[in-house]
Amino acid sequence: MDNDKSVRYRRILLKLSGEALRSKESGLSIDPEICDGIAKRIKDVVQMGAELAVVVGGGNIFRGISGEQGGIDRTSGDYMGMLATIINALALQNALEHNNIDTRVLTAIDMNKVAEPFILRRALRHLRKGRILIFGGGTGNPYFSTDSAAALRASELRADVLMKGTKVDGIYSADPVSNPSATRYDHLSYDEALHKNLKVMDGAAFSLCRENSIPIVVFDFFEPGVMERIVAGENVGTTVGG
Repeated sequence: MDNDKSVRYRRILLKLSGEALRSKESGLSIDPEICDGIAKRIKDVVQMGAELAVVVGGGNIFRGISGEQGGIDRTSGDYMGMLATIINALALQNALEHNNIDTRVLTAIDMNKVAEPFILRRALRHLRKGRILIFGGGTGNPYFSTDSAAALRASELRADVLMKGTKVDGIYSADPVSNPSATRYDHLSYDEALHKNLKVMDGAAFSLCRENSIPIVVFDFFEPGVMERIVAGENVGTTVGG
């Protein structure tokens, strides 16, 4: 791994939605080609000299809140969603290892047959050895989103930044798809993000990052080369805090 002093962020927590793994064309909840593309992009960032950990959602398989609409108890639904994130974590690990990237999956729910339990000192040791970390199982508790899990892990790892990959190129005043006149913010304070009740991340995640002075960069994950530009210090997407 290179050690380029020009990178702005040395230790990164990348938050990906489960939907990023889904293919609209094939209908597959986990598309191997998409996972391979994600792995290659992660490899490019690591080769810049960054340490990288990933928190992945499970919405492509099951979302706990949605389960309530079908009569599933919220607690049970949230645990089902946590299991979905672990499935996605294993899929990403497979793709990364096929690209010769040393990877470890750590889970908030003990599943010793398939992954390591999350232990902070072990996670930090993996990072120092240049391994990619993928965190599955959310926080291990119901009623907490994977955004909160991302903010929690970023705080524990003392990450330099939490990068949230989305389908749009930042945070807007309204949904830019349904409202073309919506304006994009280049920068927001944590308090502004909370006060405006912006839905890109939940309030608990914003608050935790504020308490630990971790900037959040929201960007279009599907834009080629965007992660490398952010790590190199370009102002891309929307930065909260920082």
